[in-house]
Amino acid sequence: MDFPFSDALKRLPEQFFAGLVHKVGLLEKEGHDIIKLGQGNPDLPTPQHIVEKLKEASDNPAYHKYSPFRGFDFLKQAVCDFYDREYGVKLDPTTEVAIMFGSKTGLVEISQCLLNPGDLALLPDPGYPDYMSGIELAQARTSLMPLTAENDFLPDYDAISDSDLEEAKLMFLNYPNNPTAATADQKFFDKTVELAKEHKFCVLHDFAYGALGFDGEKPQSFLQSEGSKEVGIEMYTLSKTYNMAGWRIAFAVGNASVIESINLIQDHVYVSLFGGMQEAAAYALTTDQTCVEELVHTYESRRDAFIGHLRAIGWEVPEPKGTFFVWLPVPRGYTSEEFADLLLEKAHVAVAPGNGFGEYGEGYVRAGLLDTEERLLEAAMRIEKLGIFSKA
Repeated sequence: MDFPFSDALKRLPEQFFAGLVHKVGLLEKEGHDIIKLGQGNPDLPTPQHIVEKLKEASDNPAYHKYSPFRGFDFLKQAVCDFYDREYGVKLDPTTEVAIMFGSKTGLVEISQCLLNPGDLALLPDPGYPDYMSGIELAQARTSLMPLTAENDFLPDYDAISDSDLEEAKLMFLNYPNNPTAATADQKFFDKTVELAKEHKFCVLHDFAYGALGFDGEKPQSFLQSEGSKEVGIEMYTLSKTYNMAGWRIAFAVGNASVIESINLIQDHVYVSLFGGMQEAAAYALTTDQTCVEELVHTYESRRDAFIGHLRAIGWEVPEPKGTFFVWLPVPRGYTSEEFADLLLEKAHVAVAPGNGFGEYGEGYVRAGLLDTEERLLEAAMRIEKLGIFSKA
C-alpha cells in the first residue's frame, strides 16, 4: 500500500544536489575517475585536537543522558566568546544564542518561525536552494533580488519595489556568498540595517563561510553593523571553519525574539545535540585558531593554482574573494546545464550548473576548491583538452 505525501512535502522544490550526486554516481559505476567539484563538502578532516576532545568528552557519563533542550550553557558562552574575539560583538548567552543541528536546519526553520501563509520573503538569486525549502513549507511567497556581476553580486536595494519592501517579513542574505563567492562590506550591511528598520522586516544573514576570506581580508559579520540585533540574526556553522560538516553543529545569534522562535521550534523537534559534541564544539571555538588560518591558506593556494591554470588556457574567470567556491562564466553557446554536463561527461569533472541556484545563476557554473591542488590542476588540464578555450 502506498500512502500519498502531504501537501507540504509536495510543495518542496526538487533537491538540487541530489540530482547532481546521482549523475556523478552513474559515471563512477562505469569506472570513470570523476573529479568532484560540484558540492560544498569539505574534503579535509576535522583538526585532530577537536577530534581528541570529542573522544575524551564521550567518556563523560553525564553526556550519555538527554542534553538540555536548548543546548549546554558552556557552548552558548563559547559562542559569545568567539563573537567577541573575532568580531567585537557582545552577545547574551541566555537570550541571543540558539544551538542548531547544522545551519541547513536553521535556514529551513527560520521561515516556519516567522512567515505565515502568503507572507513575503526577499530572496537572493542566485542563492542557496534550501532557503526556498523553508519558504515553501511555510506557504509563503518570494520576491527575488538579482545578484549580478555589474553590482558585485550584491542585491540592488533601489531596484526592489516599494510594495515588496512594505510587504516583506524576512530577507535572506549570505556573504561570503554561495554560489558567487562575493563578499560584502560594512557599508552594505549598514544600509541593510537601515532598510530593515524602515520597513520592519527581519534579516537572516547566512554566515556559513564567515572564516573564509582571501588576500588578507576578513569577512564582515552582519552583527558588526550598529543596530543589527534590532532587525535580524546571523547563522554560523562549524562545518566550513573547522571541517566539521558531518558533525552538524551550528548556531544562530542576534535578535532575542527571533532566537526564542528558533529555540521554541527546536523544543518540539529535537532534544539538542550529544553533549560530547557540544564540548568539542566549544573547544574548537575557544582554543588556538591556527587550524583555521592554515585552512584559509590552503583554499587560497588552491584558488590561485586553479584560477591561474584556467586563465592560462584562455578562460577569463573572476577571482573569488571568499568561500571555497569559484563562480565560472559559461562559454558562449552553452547553457549552464549543457556546459556542466559536457564537463562531467567528456572531462569527468563535476561542477554545479548555475541555474540550479536560481534564474540569475544561468550563464555560470560553480566549482568547489575541494580537492588537492594536484587534482584541481588535473581538472583544469582535462577542461583544456576539450579545446573550447583559446589561449591568449
